Parts: sequence; structure tokens; C-alpha cells
Amino acid sequence: MRILMVISIFFVASIACAEQQASSKSVDDYKAQASAIAGSTDVAAAMQLIDDDTVVFVDVREAGEIARSGKISGAVHIPRGVLEFQIDPASSMHNDVFSSGKKIIFYCATGGRSLLAAGVAAEMGVSNPVFLEGGFKAWAKAGGAIDRESE
Repeated sequence: MRILMVISIFFVASIACAEQQASSKSVDDYKAQASAIAGSTDVAAAMQLIDDDTVVFVDVREAGEIARSGKISGAVHIPRGVLEFQIDPASSMHNDVFSSGKKIIFYCATGGRSLLAAGVAAEMGVSNPVFLEGGFKAWAKAGGAIDRESE
């Protein structure tokens, strides 16, 4: 009887673990989902928009990253960790950038976090959010304008 009970417990635990693994999502799953709903832009096209008043560059990197390397000239810094609060118009942390009607170009160091940010923004109703392919590193390598002043 004990053997049957042990086997039953093992069987139930195995099924529960398999269901949990089957429902788990990887970073690649989240990136694929974001790619399906958000656009992208390459550095050359983004450089043409740097002085466009209808465009806002949003840096989603951490403050320490910006302190070390600077940010795209004129960009708004909104760390990825608080993005949803800043997008939501009902939040006390709402940032008017997201209700301005302007095109939002998200960027991070290399493009991963900004892809996820653009996906979240699209899900939350931001019109036409895009992410910068290659991120800040690609921008800097291409000679894009960088603001090295501290915030």
C-alpha cells in the first residue's frame, strides 16, 4: 500500500511539474511576442529623427549605465523597472511623454530590454512604439549624438 501511495504522489508531482514547465515562458518567448506587436528602427533611420519634434527617444537603461556612457541626445530616461507605471495614464507616476501622441523610440544597451519595453507599450495602448535595433552601443558606434551630462 505504501508503494502505491509513493507512486501516486510521484505521479501527481510529475504532472504538476510538467504543467508548470509547459506554461513557463522564456525571454525568447517574451521577445517574440513583443516583436509581433512592436516595430523597430535601425540606427541610420533613427539618426534622421533626432531633431524631429514628433519623436521621443526613451532610454530604459539603469542610471549607472547612463552615468558611464551617456545617453542619446535629448532622450528621456525611464528605467525599464518603472515603465508600466509611467505609461499608465491612471498611475500617479504617469509620464506625459506616453500620452503626447509622439512616436516613441525605446532603446537600451543592445536592444533586448527596449524590445520588451516597446512590446509592453504597445500592449498598454501607446501608438506605434518602436525599439532601436542594436541599442545605445550601435548608436554610439555609428557616431550618433550623445549627451554625457549627468541627470
